[in-house]
Amino acid sequence: MTASSQRLDRWLWCARFFKSRAQATRFCASGRLRVNGTRTAKAHFSIRTGDVLTFPLGHRVYVIRVDAIAARRGPASEARILYESLEAADTRSAAAGASARDL
Repeated sequence: MTASSQRLDRWLWCARFFKSRAQATRFCASGRLRVNGTRTAKAHFSIRTGDVLTFPLGHRVYVIRVDAIAARRGPASEARILYESLEAADTRSAAAGASARDL
């Protein structure tokens, strides 16, 4: 049986955006995350495939589409197939270049 939805904090943890589920829960509660353009401050918010998440993390703003619901927290290669980045390629390369220059 496959799940059609999953808690937001658990998905973020399984997709390896956070090292612990407690960190993901605190981030969700901070209210800095948007699901399909709507701000949410609830870690138990249910997300489904096709939802678009927008959130700042470090010096970067992530815009990603949920491609799959996580069955477990696996290796990074498995976590990467859970989502697709919707950021423009030139934005990512400009950000990478800026961070390299700052060193």
